[in-house]
Amino acid sequence: MSRYSAAALVLVGAAMSACAPDPEKERLEATTRATYDPQTGRLQRLTYDSNKNGTIDTWTYMEGTRILRAEVDTNEDGKIDRWEIHGTGNTLEKIGFSRADDGKADAWAFQRADGKIDRVEVSTKRDGAVDRWEWYVADALARAEEDTNGDGKADKWETYAAGALETVAFDENNDAKPDRRLTYAAGALKLIETDPDAAGKYTKRITPTR
Repeated sequence: MSRYSAAALVLVGAAMSACAPDPEKERLEATTRATYDPQTGRLQRLTYDSNKNGTIDTWTYMEGTRILRAEVDTNEDGKIDRWEIHGTGNTLEKIGFSRADDGKADAWAFQRADGKIDRVEVSTKRDGAVDRWEWYVADALARAEEDTNGDGKADKWETYAAGALETVAFDENNDAKPDRRLTYAAGALKLIETDPDAAGKYTKRITPTR
């Protein structure tokens, strides 16, 4: 084969490659769509296929180049199950999720600078009012506070060790201070403490018997 024939074959091959469909390009064109404000021309929304399966699962709401929030359907069941709220500088402020997986956010996670969870705020009644606060260390639940009667003050306090419940204390006279504390080990109740003095030290201790 002459060098001219070889060159011709290369050119033909290149032309065929240029005409061949590009699945990745087609997927991007089908799932990446921009919506603009008809008055200002500023970008308002972008759609995205985050897992590259050809289905739009992420909707990012914009104000020009500024990201306001993103809504994600991670399991593609037709309901949003992740909400990402951004602040100034397009920094991620908090992530919402639905514990009931019904398209309604009822808990919000706040991250540290390293991307790990710092705390989670929960609306246990799913009415939008936060009444439980959880703090995490190394992605494990370390402690929590809860307002069980809706008066705006914590009346239940929990501590955890390696993610397992260690103590839970209760305010039983609505003075925003613990009056009774239960201590657990290996999931079993080991100690009940009551009647705290003025300094908050429990004066009565009961060891449950099996």
